[in-house]
Amino acid sequence: MSPNNLLLRLFPVLIATIVTMTASPVRAGESAGMALLERRCASCHNLTGPAPTTIHALWARKAPDLFYAGNKFRKAWLTSWLQHPVRIRPAGEFYANHVKPGPNRDMVDESTLTPHPALNAADANLAAEALMTLRAHDDLIAKENVPPGTISKSMGSLVFDKFLGCMACHRIRPDFGGLSGPELYTAGSRLKPAFMASYIRSPQSWDPKIWMPNKHVSDTRIVQLVHYLQALSKGKSHE
Repeated sequence: MSPNNLLLRLFPVLIATIVTMTASPVRAGESAGMALLERRCASCHNLTGPAPTTIHALWARKAPDLFYAGNKFRKAWLTSWLQHPVRIRPAGEFYANHVKPGPNRDMVDESTLTPHPALNAADANLAAEALMTLRAHDDLIAKENVPPGTISKSMGSLVFDKFLGCMACHRIRPDFGGLSGPELYTAGSRLKPAFMASYIRSPQSWDPKIWMPNKHVSDTRIVQLVHYLQALSKGKSHE
C-alpha cells in the first residue's frame, strides 16, 4: 500500500482520536456536574421541568426550579453563593408556610426555614458549570434586548414602588420591603439582564401558576427596572 493510501485510511481515525481527546474532558466535567446536581440538589430543586401547572403543585414546591438556571443566573455569582449560601427568599419558597402572627403584622418563623447546604469550592464550580447548561427558555431570552444604561436610584425607586408596587413583595435592602418574594438588592449581580426583563414582562411564561402578577409593563419601564436592580447591587456582594 502506498504511503498516500495509508494516510487516507488513517486520516479519519486520527481526526476521531483528536476529537475524542479534546471533547472527553468537557463531557466528563458535564457528567460529573450533573451527577453532583442529582445527588445534592434534585431532592429540592426541579432540574428537568416543567414548572408547576397547578396551584397545589406550586405550593408544594420546596425550592426554586433550576431547569432554566443557565438562562437565569450569572455563573460567577452562583459559584460564590453555593460556597456561602445566604437566603434569597426571606420567608422561604412559599410565604404562607413560614410566617406566624406578630404584634403588628405577620413575622417570618425562622424555626421553619432550613439553611441551604454549602459546597466546597471545587463542587461549587462543578455545580455552577452544570447549571449553566440548563437553558430550557432560550426562546424567551432571545426576545429581550436590554441596552446598557443607568438610572438614578430615586427615579428607579419611584418606578419600582410608586408606579408598580413591587415593594409590597420584594426587599430592596435587608431590612426594607416585602417578604413574600425574593429579595432584589442582589438581583443585579445574581440574575442576567435578559432574564430580569423577560420575567418582568411575563412571569407566567416562566412559571405558569406563580402569584407574581403580570402588570403588562412597557418596554421603557422594563429597561428602567433592570437598570434600577443593577444599581441596587452595585458595590454589594451576596451578603
